Amino acid sequence: MNYFPDEVLEHVFDFLTSHRDRNAVSLVCRSWYKVEKWSRHRVFVGNCYAISPERLIARFPRVRALTLKGKPHFADFNLVPHDWGGFVYPWIQVMAKSNIGLEELRLKRMVVSNESLELLARSFVNFKSLVLVSCEGFTTDGLAAVAANCRFLRELDLQENEVEDRKGQWLSCFPDSCTSLVSLNFACLKGEVNLTALERLVARCPNLMSLRLNRAVPLEALQRILMHAPQLVDLGTGSFDHDPDTQTYRKLISTLQKCKSIRSMSGFLEVGINGVELIQLIRHCRKLQRLWILDCIGDKGLGVVAATCKELQELRVFPSDLLGVGNAAVTEEGLVAVSIGCPKLHSLLYFCQQMTNAALITVAKNCPNFTRFRLCILDPKKPDPVTGQPLDEGFGAIVQSCKGLRRLSLSGLLTDQVFLYIGMYAEHLEMLSIAFAGDSDKGMLYVLNGCKKLRKLEIRDSPFGNVALLTDVGKYETMRSLWMSSCEVTLGGCKVLAKKMPRINVEIINEYDQMEFGFDDDVQKVDKMFLYRTLVGPRKDAPHFVWTL
Repeated sequence: MNYFPDEVLEHVFDFLTSHRDRNAVSLVCRSWYKVEKWSRHRVFVGNCYAISPERLIARFPRVRALTLKGKPHFADFNLVPHDWGGFVYPWIQVMAKSNIGLEELRLKRMVVSNESLELLARSFVNFKSLVLVSCEGFTTDGLAAVAANCRFLRELDLQENEVEDRKGQWLSCFPDSCTSLVSLNFACLKGEVNLTALERLVARCPNLMSLRLNRAVPLEALQRILMHAPQLVDLGTGSFDHDPDTQTYRKLISTLQKCKSIRSMSGFLEVGINGVELIQLIRHCRKLQRLWILDCIGDKGLGVVAATCKELQELRVFPSDLLGVGNAAVTEEGLVAVSIGCPKLHSLLYFCQQMTNAALITVAKNCPNFTRFRLCILDPKKPDPVTGQPLDEGFGAIVQSCKGLRRLSLSGLLTDQVFLYIGMYAEHLEMLSIAFAGDSDKGMLYVLNGCKKLRKLEIRDSPFGNVALLTDVGKYETMRSLWMSSCEVTLGGCKVLAKKMPRINVEIINEYDQMEFGFDDDVQKVDKMFLYRTLVGPRKDAPHFVWTL
């Protein structure tokens, strides 16, 4: 294909939407590398410390859409210190000075200041999409700057962020000329909402397809908003605590039935303990493909989901009581029912009180197309309640039946046997989360040796030590990152790894000064270790408690 003009190659490359495919073609020859460099508009950076913004822009000077991730995933479970790092301001600053035409920015677990959002809003005149997931450091003043200055904004998606809400007036900062919104999500905000501004905004955006509200939006306002937006595909409700016999609830159901395009629902933040209102609502939503709900829906409610939502592809059931002491949590019965009734299910996040091997084997048989399977038992070491056995055979059935599985989170009593199954059968696994599992170093080695496509491995409170860490250090060259906390790894083992692998950053998080240099390195256990590939060496913004070996 070298005899084709560059313009033709650029057109051909445009059909390659996968980042991996784009990376692969850039390695074919110098001319393809050059064409790919100037034609790549979308870039994914899985670790903000793996590369510098200057180097990224030199490699892809025409980038228009950037996805950037910061803190390790276990930050979601408060295992990463608050001030660990992951600042986005240097990235925005460099991109602004480089005069690139940034249009889309997606950030996950980053520190985002108001200054960052203000600079973003001022610097990129054609900016269209901002997605912030599990980010922190900003207030609604920063959102107001984006609303006021990004005239072509199509998407503002705020998911599970820590946001300081200042009087809820940021929605009124959208100018009357703003009619371009396609997606608006502020479900994570806790403050009051200017309902008049919200209703006006929704009414003047005819192409709005996704709307997720916070709990400050009452049912009465939700019903009025839906009247303005019958074209919605994705709906996130706010407060949903009403007697099904009230006039308000009946009007909402009537309006919702006119929204023929809804395929995704989430929210239900105030549902009663028995989930009666939610169950009645779901009976009217037969075309749902994605559903995010609290476990107060119960096994009975999941039975209704199974009987109603035959097109369901993604299900997330979150805990309403993290301690698991109430009666609201779902069990294996609800999951089995969904697997029988929803054969197209391929993505699952399921918080439950208990699970059995028999149930997992049934789920694996009914839904062999899982690509993401995340099971979180509230008691993480709980065995099969029927047999008292570990859940090895159940998870073994999942990895054996689900050939396309890419992400897996384990929970419950587990031995090294489950990791043997994972290494043998999970050929396409890319991310694995382990907690309170395994017997010895063999468990971790089974995974490292068997899962050839593994990119992220995160482990906590498991008996894996230096043998597992150091047996095949070359494996880390093919992975994005490894997290180990409260395991058996020592400071000496981490130093050996850092010496052998100079292109890997090995960070020790000594948050409470429990370790000291000068003691026997082979005795001192490391509380938290994070290693990752990098092209730019040790980061320059590491706090004092982060040691880069």
